Amino acid sequence: MSALLISLLRALIEVAMLALLGQGLLGLIAGTTRQHNPVWQLLRLIASPAVRLMRWLLPAAILDRHVPALTFLALLWLWLWLAWWRQQP
Repeated sequence: MSALLISLLRALIEVAMLALLGQGLLGLIAGTTRQHNPVWQLLRLIASPAVRLMRWLLPAAILDRHVPALTFLALLWLWLWLAWWRQQP
């Protein structure tokens, strides 16, 4: 796989991770009113493809409220793996 494609994938993963991180921080600040916050809605829109994919991959026993955190961790591992793979000759 070319270095350009790996860099593009890493950039997309970074955007999704930052959106999830922003959602988490805004959720701590805004509390229960976060659903009406336009910034929260934008971050949710950005991160929703990754979260929906993770929800589809995870078993039904996993609660929906845990899916964003698990998505962030999976994206982090994928981002690190792509960084390692890019360094391989």
